[in-house]
Amino acid sequence: MQPRETPNLPRRDVRGALRLLCILAATAGAGCGAGSYVWVDQLDAASAAGSPENVYLVASGDLLSIRVYDQDAISTHCRVSPDGKIAVPLVGEIEARGQSAAALAAQIAKRLKPFIVAPSVTITLEEAQPPRISLVGEVARPGVFPISPGTGVVQALALAGGLTEFASHDGIFVLRPRPAKGLLRIRIAYDDLTRGVGRGAAFQLQSGDTVVVE
Repeated sequence: MQPRETPNLPRRDVRGALRLLCILAATAGAGCGAGSYVWVDQLDAASAAGSPENVYLVASGDLLSIRVYDQDAISTHCRVSPDGKIAVPLVGEIEARGQSAAALAAQIAKRLKPFIVAPSVTITLEEAQPPRISLVGEVARPGVFPISPGTGVVQALALAGGLTEFASHDGIFVLRPRPAKGLLRIRIAYDDLTRGVGRGAAFQLQSGDTVVVE
C-alpha cells in the first residue's frame, strides 16, 4: 500500500489552523459560551448578592477547628484543601469551600448520625485566608488576586492588566461555585460595565469566583 501523501499547506494556513485549534480547546476548557449561563441582568437577587452580609464563607486555605461534643477522638483541626474540601474522621471528605461555619457543621452532624446519637458539631475559624479570585483567558496578566470587599468586575480586570486585543467584549463570564447547586455561570458585557449600564456595574465578586474572558 502506498503511503498517503500529506498536502503541503502554506505556512500561513498552518498557523491559522493551529490558532483555531487553540481557541477551540480554550473555549471547551472554559466551558462558558458553549454551556449554560445567565446574563447578569437576569440574575436573581440572592445569587447576585452572594453571601449574606457579615456571614463569612469558608475558603481554600482556611484553618478550621471542628469540635464534636463529648467526642474528642473525632474532633479535629483541618485546613481546607485547594479543591475546597476537608477530611473529618468517620465522615471522610466533605466540601467546605463556599459554606458558612453553621451550614458546614450541620452537614457534618448529619453524616455522623449513623455513628453517634444526636451529634452536636461546632466549627471555629482559626485562620482565615484573604479573599481571592482568579482571572483567566484574554487578560494581560492571568492569575490569582486578592480582593477587597465590594470589588467589581471592572476593578478585577484592572488587577489583571485589562483585556487583550483578542478579547470578546460580550464574552466575560463569572464562574461562581455553589455547594450542592453546581457551578453558576454569569455572563457580562464589557461595554455595559464601562458605561455603567445594567446590573453588571454593581455586581460584586466574592472569594472563590473565577472571571473568564473569552
